[in-house]
Amino acid sequence: MYDVLIIGAGPIGLACGIEAKKANLSYLIVEKGCLANSIYHYPINMTFFSTADRLEIGNVPFISHGDKPTRREALDYYRRVASTWKLALKLYEKVAFIRNYTDGQERYEIITERGTYVTKNLIIATGFYDLPNFMNIKGENLPKVLHYYDDPHLYAFQKIAVVGAANSAVDVALETYRKGAEVTMVIREAEIRKNVKYWVKPDIENRIKEGSIKAFFNAQITEVREREIDIQTPDGLITIENDFVMAMTGYVPNFDLLKMAGVTITDTEKLYPSYNAETQESNKKNVYLAGVVCGGMETNKWFIENSIVHAEKIIKHILST
Repeated sequence: MYDVLIIGAGPIGLACGIEAKKANLSYLIVEKGCLANSIYHYPINMTFFSTADRLEIGNVPFISHGDKPTRREALDYYRRVASTWKLALKLYEKVAFIRNYTDGQERYEIITERGTYVTKNLIIATGFYDLPNFMNIKGENLPKVLHYYDDPHLYAFQKIAVVGAANSAVDVALETYRKGAEVTMVIREAEIRKNVKYWVKPDIENRIKEGSIKAFFNAQITEVREREIDIQTPDGLITIENDFVMAMTGYVPNFDLLKMAGVTITDTEKLYPSYNAETQESNKKNVYLAGVVCGGMETNKWFIENSIVHAEKIIKHILST
């Protein structure tokens, strides 16, 4: 019987574990993959938008060699955090089932692929990076269509279509272009997103302007085939040769897990999970939400630096009840 069980060993899940430990609560952090699993699956060359000090948790200093920390530096840092605090972790244990029952008080039984745990309070801090936001077009299931991006070298001298206009799409377009790929961007909007990293936005706009990277605005891919794709543009349907489609169309939270825990999903479009912003407690008693998962489909609303405070709010509420 744990006082607190935390699903998710990303930065916010770790912060919740630290706060639980500081409060002398028995706790366990369960993660379906490796430590900081989402960050591990970020592109190899990714640089954070935030400065290192804004990503710190548990009073452990985060020193970066540049103005902005890299993916590798973040992984090193959060390993050091887990080691410094000697956090109780169960990695590579995917949650298969959550059962709510009462023995005079609310209890939650968490069944994973490797074990079963019982807790008085459940914190869901699973982020949003595990499930792609699919385009739902013909041919999307082909191996050439990728929703995750890793190393630009893989796409050298290939014809690449990059779908999207936000940070991920821009990074993919620039990095693959500089490794010799022939890059075409397919963008639903009329322009590159205004919130693209300020040091990158002029770069992509200039590459498009000079023609080094081709871009179709107010456009979308309608079908993918082995050697080509169809794009609906304002000037009509066109077909271009293509080797890979990098669908940087975003990701969604694990809504099935939220529903399994009894969390109500509101708003049919934005899919907000129901919770009290003062305490982070959901509509389900003793089930708390922390981090990006709180934003539903608005996955750019919460991120590491502005949701670290969720950990303190949750543990404070648990101690008060």
